Amino acid sequence: MTPSQTIRYLQYLNDRTDTIEGETIVEAPVSLTVNGENWLTFMCTTLQLEELAIGFLYNEGVISNRNELADVHVCEHGDNIDVWLNHSVEKPPKWRRTSGCSGGVTAVDLLSEGLPAIPSNGAILTPLQIYELIVRLFESQDLYKETGGVHTTILSDGDNTIIKAEDIGRHNTLDKIAGAMLQLEPVLPHKILITTGRISSEMLQKAARLQVEILISRTSPSSLSIQLAERMGVTLIGYARRNRFNVYAHPERIIS
Repeated sequence: MTPSQTIRYLQYLNDRTDTIEGETIVEAPVSLTVNGENWLTFMCTTLQLEELAIGFLYNEGVISNRNELADVHVCEHGDNIDVWLNHSVEKPPKWRRTSGCSGGVTAVDLLSEGLPAIPSNGAILTPLQIYELIVRLFESQDLYKETGGVHTTILSDGDNTIIKAEDIGRHNTLDKIAGAMLQLEPVLPHKILITTGRISSEMLQKAARLQVEILISRTSPSSLSIQLAERMGVTLIGYARRNRFNVYAHPERIIS
């Protein structure tokens, strides 16, 4: 259940070789069982596993609120999350592998016209506020500072960090954010996501499902994520640093 593991490795530096002891991020298979039926196996970091399962089911449209959950239990070995709903549900007949790292899957039709649209009246940020949110993202990278090789996502209302999640899979961090939101039910005037992960179509879909108004990434968006952001009303920002960023969709929420 630990998110990191102690390892020994050889480090070559100029003409010197040293044996180093350090930490590496854990990647583990964790199965998801729904109403007694095995659905799939996550490849993930063993943190916030309940949130991962709940958020995944929410982002897939299987549940819409926490009242549908009868019980959520992580087994003692940490290799299975057992979810019981208070209603029957059919397992999707086919999972489509996404572009997410560590084996992302979805049954959602990302090109469907039925995906949620974000209201046009929403969060307004200045460039300075975005720079400050990037700093907050860096400050939230506790596991990354220890091991490297892990993605971090934070949910903010524009001023404060409300929820954070870390995982080897960037898509898993958004599921963990969604699961924590369903459990905590925070009342937020605005929802802004800041992530270290690349914004692909499934990342955009998960953000839109959470009614996120502004999605900020340290790296690039894909062509399909830009199209979806335009259609769904999400302000999409990429290559965000402490002093610069690019806006790919709905720039009207960013004011000088």
